[in-house]
Amino acid sequence: MLEQFREQRVVILGLARQGAALARRLAQAGAQVIVSDSQTAARLAAPIAALSAVESTFPIEFVLGGHPDSLLDGADLVCLSGGVPPNLPIVQAARQRGVRLSNDSQIFLEACPPDVLVVGLTGSAGKTTTTTLVGRMLEAHAERPERVWVGGNIGRPLIADLDALQPGDTVVMELSSFQLELMTRSPRVAGVLNVTPNHLDRHGNMAAYTEAKSHILRFQGPEDVAVLGLDDPGARALAPLARGTLAFFSAEQTVERGAFLDGDTLFFRWAGRSAPVATLADIHLRGRHNVLNVLAACALSGAARAAGGRPATPGALRAGLRDFRGVAHRLELVAERQGVRWYNDSIATAPERVLAALKSFDEPLVLLLGGRDKKLPWGALAELVRERVKHVVVFGEAAGLIETALTAARVPAERLTRTQDLAQAVQAAAAQAGPGDTVLLSPGGASYDEFVDFEARGERYRALVEALGK
Repeated sequence: MLEQFREQRVVILGLARQGAALARRLAQAGAQVIVSDSQTAARLAAPIAALSAVESTFPIEFVLGGHPDSLLDGADLVCLSGGVPPNLPIVQAARQRGVRLSNDSQIFLEACPPDVLVVGLTGSAGKTTTTTLVGRMLEAHAERPERVWVGGNIGRPLIADLDALQPGDTVVMELSSFQLELMTRSPRVAGVLNVTPNHLDRHGNMAAYTEAKSHILRFQGPEDVAVLGLDDPGARALAPLARGTLAFFSAEQTVERGAFLDGDTLFFRWAGRSAPVATLADIHLRGRHNVLNVLAACALSGAARAAGGRPATPGALRAGLRDFRGVAHRLELVAERQGVRWYNDSIATAPERVLAALKSFDEPLVLLLGGRDKKLPWGALAELVRERVKHVVVFGEAAGLIETALTAARVPAERLTRTQDLAQAVQAAAAQAGPGDTVLLSPGGASYDEFVDFEARGERYRALVEALGK
């Protein structure tokens, strides 16, 4: 399916999960692949070894420790991994030379067979939970040999599964703003959950961030479907971009097409007919934001079925929700020790996400805040911390900045502890928590000051909490 890349010279920037998967697949298709990463060979030994073993016409080349402009000599295409910003000098040089820019998600959409339905979704929060639920709901509808493939910004990069796709299959893609900002293709069914401040350290301002998110809709056609969060002003404002069928999900009002909450019952509505799907008691996830995630999954799953010419059944939507207790690192209960519950919400890399997390608990809270600042406002969170949190422990690179915001919000000094890293933060939290309390890692900052990603931070937190019991 990628024959057009045969003998083309393709430069891939970034040897992370997405870059490695794309390098492997393009090399197998006969492309001349050059992978460049700012890290050294010693740091990248494992992925280099794995890619060096790929059987291909041209061996994969590696340029490490930087991105020299000479990489562009003779290049037909430059592909960016998700974590590689487009303002790098080499990317600007590629633009000046007229070298096409792309990424694994764009190439996947370009090569995906037309008889495979792609559902894509994005948002500032809730993407992974909703993507997982959409996959489960569509799997409950699927008739063998149809398959549902879930990936993209989560799990396995979908470019790796391209050749395995069969007619009638459905793909569910999570898409980040980092991926979308380069993309000029949109999925047939596209969802925007919410657009709130995030990644401003990467995009610079909300206008640029919103523009990146909007690419999931901008390239749709009249036969496509857009699903938007009606209760979120940022998502709702993208409605004029919809070129085909427009649907919404809402916990506050009835919608003409999509999913909504009425009392304690979730409904799916399409083609003028409403049907109950589940009740709030069927949702085993904490927080109002997760009610919206479930509604979004119902709307997107139903839209996907409609786009494929088949109706959604409430029973299958409900089956996808049944026994779903969330995704790792998202308000995940990791331990209960001596009457204290420990929750891992490492995915919360923006203050807005921490706000949602705090509103999910009624118990006294010991909150761990920290990591690397993403140039987002902390004021509203600091106010809620003063009202809602028993004790707050700050850690990492942004500890001083967060402490300043908390002090400005008049959080008493005796309710605040500053530590250097996550290990010290867990020890400090253990000293402050008593029976009936909840300790919550919901850091509000990125993980890159201490960890490779939020998952590594969450795993380390689990290990540290486990060690407390020994």
